[in-house]
Amino acid sequence: MQSDLQRVGRREWWLWFSAFVVTVLFGIAYLLSFFPSLFPQNAHFYNISPAQARWAATDLLFLFNAWLIYKQWFLRRLRRDASDSEPVVENTYDPLAMDPVTGFYTRDSVEQRLGKEIVRSKRHNIPLSLVALHLDNVPQLGNQHGDEAGKQIITEFAHCLRRATRGCDFCARLGNDDFLLVLPECSMTDAKIVSDRLEAATTQYAGRDIPITYSAGWIDYHPGDVPRDLLKRAADMLRLYADASTNAATPLLASN
Repeated sequence: MQSDLQRVGRREWWLWFSAFVVTVLFGIAYLLSFFPSLFPQNAHFYNISPAQARWAATDLLFLFNAWLIYKQWFLRRLRRDASDSEPVVENTYDPLAMDPVTGFYTRDSVEQRLGKEIVRSKRHNIPLSLVALHLDNVPQLGNQHGDEAGKQIITEFAHCLRRATRGCDFCARLGNDDFLLVLPECSMTDAKIVSDRLEAATTQYAGRDIPITYSAGWIDYHPGDVPRDLLKRAADMLRLYADASTNAATPLLASN
């Protein structure tokens, strides 16, 4: 992205330099047209009068200005597209920014990525929705089977989230059993469809099938929201789910 912006900047510099040169040449040609001695009236078809020279120079300047406006629009679009593109470095694994168990963003690192999606949603007038997810039975299973069972359930649920989402979606692990799914270009209805794709999953531990039950709530981006607003609404929703979590296998769905 940085190299693209530098290339656009160089092209803009040459554009303004060309505008300066053309303007100077037009001024010189326009002043010279007021000297009749430079336009001898001979009987040749290629001779022009001073007035014709002024009109020709003006027409050429008009055509150049039209070309200049088009190039400015084109370079501005290139700059906007380069600014919207994601840096390649963000796709690399950063152990300080990613959760080591699931490979998802952490609470501290997701805020910056969410801010970029909010800017893109605002700029292009496209929807943005989130799904807050709480694993209901992790504490109980941890007490019954140990921490390894809870870790295995979290890992399996992370795989389910990856299978149900697109490449442009991303997830964050907000707590031990709390997750946030960010869905760019998705309305609330689309977010419900994505959450419906999270089929009831099970995992095996110590020869037993352990069901993975969860609670899910939908959060819609509203104009004026900042990342902290969306994360706070998700945290409030997940807190309610944590208080009301049961061992039921059927997901509880709510919206915000």
